[in-house]
This record gives sequence, C-alpha cells and structure tokens, in this order.
Amino acid sequence: MIGVLVTFTQTDKFDRSTIAKIADELRGPFEGMAGLRLKSFMLAEDGVHARNFYVWDDEEKARAFFTQELVDKVTGVYGVPPEVEFLDVVGLVDNSGT
Repeated sequence: MIGVLVTFTQTDKFDRSTIAKIADELRGPFEGMAGLRLKSFMLAEDGVHARNFYVWDDEEKARAFFTQELVDKVTGVYGVPPEVEFLDVVGLVDNSGT
C-alpha cells in the first residue's frame, strides 16, 4: 500500500465551508475508484493548510493518478499548487467494517 499526502498552503486561511463544498462536489469520481482504498479531505486547525490523504492498494496506480494535468486542475480548484508526497504505508488500522 502507498499513501499520498497532498498539501495546499495558503497565505490566508482557507474557508472551511469552501473546503467542505470542494469535498462534496469532488467525492463522486473517487467512490469505487479502482485501486483507491480511501481518500479524505482535511483542513488543519490553523486554516492555512488543506490536505487530502489517499491510501492506494497499488503504487503504480497512485503514481499514475497524480499527473501534471491533475496538479494543474487542483491548483485551479484550491487556488494554490499542491505539494504531493508519496508515503510507504507500513501498517493500517481500518475500523470502518466493524
């Protein structure tokens, strides 16, 4: 498994309702996406950082998803370019099925 942390950093704070609207509008394409185990839309307490966290079953699919075209698209959505970090998931606790 591979995790991907995508961080958007504003000089001003993100509006929570705007991030919630983005999450609501963009969730559909991710539901049932092959190879994607989970995705979360998050806003840091400081309001300056919006983060999306993905867990993928397959590193190749994860890396193929994060194209320059996608980076350009989400830059337009969030208003700032993201930092994309790939992480080796060495363990995962998933209580969603219980």
